[in-house]
Amino acid sequence: MSKILRAIAAGWGAKKLGGGCISTIIVFIFLWWLLSHFGIFK
Repeated sequence: MSKILRAIAAGWGAKKLGGGCISTIIVFIFLWWLLSHFGIFK
């Protein structure tokens, strides 16, 4: 369940911050790592 919440949060942030296709993917990966690194949604 925590991975689903992390994916939703990272996807929402990537949609808001990403401009194009590649930048959205990069932002999604960065946010996914950031959320897991700080233990958010564990």
